[in-house]
Amino acid sequence: MSDTFDGPSHGEVAAFLRRHPRFLAEHAELAQNLELPRHDGQATSLASYQLDVLRDKNRELNRRLHELYANAETNERLTVRTHQLTLALMRANNAAETLKTMIACLIEDFGSQLVRVLLHRPLPGLPDADWLQIVPANDASLEPFSAFRESGEPLCGRLRQDKIDRLFGQRADEVQSVALLHLGDLGMLAIGSDDANRFFPGMGTLFLRLMSESLVVALKRYAGNS
Repeated sequence: MSDTFDGPSHGEVAAFLRRHPRFLAEHAELAQNLELPRHDGQATSLASYQLDVLRDKNRELNRRLHELYANAETNERLTVRTHQLTLALMRANNAAETLKTMIACLIEDFGSQLVRVLLHRPLPGLPDADWLQIVPANDASLEPFSAFRESGEPLCGRLRQDKIDRLFGQRADEVQSVALLHLGDLGMLAIGSDDANRFFPGMGTLFLRLMSESLVVALKRYAGNS
C-alpha cells in the first residue's frame, strides 16, 4: 500500500514560500525541523538562519534559568531571615522586648527604613518610643484604614497622604511607598520607604504575612495581662 498525502504538492509549497519569503522568519519553530541538503548554495543561508534561531532560543532559556536561580536564591534568603525572626520573637521575654526585636530585625535584616507599630490597646511594659502608637480600634482617625482592617491581608504600594500622615507623623514626607501589615485585633505595623518602587501593588506578600503572624502570636502571650 502506497503512502498518500492530501495536502499541497511539493511544488505548491515551494511556490508559496517564494511568494512569502518571510514565512519562516514568522514561524521560527518550522525552520528548526527542516532537513537541508549537504551542499553549498542557498541552503547555507537557511542553515545559518536555523543556527541563529537556536542560539536565540538558547539565550532566552539561559536568561530564564538565571532569573529562576536568582529568584530561588532570594526566596531562600528571605526564608532563612523570616525563620530567624520567628525564633528571635519566641526568645523575647515580654511585650516590649518582642516589639523591639521585630523593629530591629526589620531594619537590620530586611533593610527597612521606617517602622511604625500601631496598637489598639497598651501591653505591659511598653516603652515610650516614636515608633509606637496606642490608638483605640474605634478611633475616628483609623477610618481610612477600614478596608485594610477588614481584609486582614498585607497592603503594599503608595498610600494616600492622609494615611501616611497618620502612620508616620513628622517623618511622613520621607515616605514614598509603604507595606502595611495586619496584626489582627492588636493593631497594625507599617514599613515605610523613600523608594517609590520598594513596595508596590501586586508584589508577593507571603513573607510579610508570615512575619506579621509570628509577631501576633508572640504578642498574644502578653495581651491577656494588660
